[in-house]
Amino acid sequence: MAPSTGIPSVETPGEALLALAERRATGRTTPGPAARVALVGVHGFGTHHLRNLERLQAAGAVELVAVADPQPPAAGSVPASANVYPALDELLAATKDLDLVIVATPIQTHAPLALAALATGVDLYLEKPPVASLSDFNRLCDAAAASGRNVQIGFQSLGSHALQAIEDLLAAGTIGTLQGISATGRWVRDRAYYKRSRWAGKRSINGVDVVDGVATNPLAHAVATALRIAGARTTADVASVETELYRANDIESDDTSVIRIRTASGLPITCALTICASESVEPYVTLQGSAGTAVFHYTEDRLTISTAAGTTEKSYGRDDLTENLLAYGGGRGPLISPLLDSGAFMLVLEAIRTAPLPTAIGDAHVRWEGDGEAAHAVVVDIEAALEQAGTGHATFSELGLPWATSAPHLFSLPAS
Repeated sequence: MAPSTGIPSVETPGEALLALAERRATGRTTPGPAARVALVGVHGFGTHHLRNLERLQAAGAVELVAVADPQPPAAGSVPASANVYPALDELLAATKDLDLVIVATPIQTHAPLALAALATGVDLYLEKPPVASLSDFNRLCDAAAASGRNVQIGFQSLGSHALQAIEDLLAAGTIGTLQGISATGRWVRDRAYYKRSRWAGKRSINGVDVVDGVATNPLAHAVATALRIAGARTTADVASVETELYRANDIESDDTSVIRIRTASGLPITCALTICASESVEPYVTLQGSAGTAVFHYTEDRLTISTAAGTTEKSYGRDDLTENLLAYGGGRGPLISPLLDSGAFMLVLEAIRTAPLPTAIGDAHVRWEGDGEAAHAVVVDIEAALEQAGTGHATFSELGLPWATSAPHLFSLPAS
């Protein structure tokens, strides 16, 4: 388990904002009564940021001064005081003294928008995945270092206080020696999901990388959380990545895949993921110990520990990544999800980006449920396959599944 972030544990929004105000008073954050914030992308996950910024603005912690989106925001969705622009460059040209820019836009736009924001000397909150290639990640790291500003990546699950509890139980030997980690995700996504935007389910558009697959977008948190628990943060923390990618939908990218990772310390991590399940179940990360298991349902901040002594379960609080960035802005302090700590995840994304095209799952092994745009593909017996893959650290082909006709592809790690 990686070291603790050192962020104070605060359970309620009121307590969090009080702590933020106190840190502001000590000069540890951007001076002034409220941080001046711009949001790029107000639709999709951008609506979550709008709600969160509304909460923070009501508490006096931020002022949303501008938003940018080629599709105008819905009436009343942004404060009347916030100026609206069709693009980030126009926003930056017209808006001075920003403290923070939040980017919540399609994956393929992350790199140019993030670089443009950092060039103005502001802190940056960048939604996951950070960018669509390892080369863009390296460029962004260089730009962040040159700017001296902080970059927070939107892996919200990493703010869970359960991660400290997991670190503590591993240190105490509660489940014995950690022998492996698996991440299991089974969600449902219908035909409409892939028609919501031109980039949905794409590997690239006109030569520009997108990499919108199951492990890099909808269930990216499963991969990132498993890596964090394993202590794999940077590119140097990963020894190997193998991929086995499939698709039941008529898309370019994968919707059902196994990603097998080995950390530099030799710990195996297997991520078995699909968005072609019969029903959506909250995803989870399992710690496999010599004397028990711990299962972390990261969307619920719920941790279940099972040993010979019995089973216990507890739910935890979570620190907000925007508040964390505000509290430790301007290049100061420990962030929960800093850019460099996405290096291990970016190796996984790069392995997926450069892997052979996903293999189509034969019609005999896929059934469709629902009608019209609400219809969704279900890979037959996928639930059992995911469990077996995670438990045995095996790929689908190694399990001998009839539709798994690909062999695992070993990613060639870049030279250090």
